[in-house]
Amino acid sequence: MSGQKDYPQLARERLQTVCDRIGAAASRAGRTADDVTLVAVTKKQPLASIESIFEAGQTAFGENRVQEAVAKIDAFPREAEWHFIGHLQRNKAKAIVGRVALIHSVDSVRLIRELEKQAARLDIVQRVLIELNVTGEEAKTGAEPEELDTLIKGLADAPHLKAQGLMTMAPYNTDPEAARPPFARLREILSNIPASQAFDPRHLSMGMSGDFEVAIEEGATLVRIGTVLMGERPGD
Repeated sequence: MSGQKDYPQLARERLQTVCDRIGAAASRAGRTADDVTLVAVTKKQPLASIESIFEAGQTAFGENRVQEAVAKIDAFPREAEWHFIGHLQRNKAKAIVGRVALIHSVDSVRLIRELEKQAARLDIVQRVLIELNVTGEEAKTGAEPEELDTLIKGLADAPHLKAQGLMTMAPYNTDPEAARPPFARLREILSNIPASQAFDPRHLSMGMSGDFEVAIEEGATLVRIGTVLMGERPGD
């Protein structure tokens, strides 16, 4: 890129490329691009970059950290859809509930209780996903699959929360195919959860810049894409 003046055009080109890849992956799986929501990960990205990709047609954005999310949501002048996709500590739940359309990372009954408390305070229904660690990696956040029933029972006691599916992160690997087994496992887990008042099994949030096409082939309805859409993060 020769200068900042070129970024709006670059944003349009990047968004079109990513959307084309989403459409091709969906087609390979017998699905359509409309089945998949692209969440642009804006971690460390300046508001000017978010504005450019918004002008190009992108409307859903995801942030990993509460403080950065709150600052951007409050400062962004457009009607965008914001998602919280990072690990959420209970003491920061108050700041994020009601500010985002969807929290992807619910991983404990204690967090469910705190989110319910904050949503009840605002008299809203907060949409959430349960995050599962399906690989057993200690460095990964998320609940163990064996804890899922307990979490769903916790959600049944949280009328101000609406769980709409599952989220996971695959291990980092330069080969996207390495992500297929954990993505397939999450899809299988979701398929075995009956719909209920506490849990609506509509979403699979999985897939990032390096493996989102495999995720879509395995059933992802939400893909969280940063660098291939937004470019390298400033300072990285």
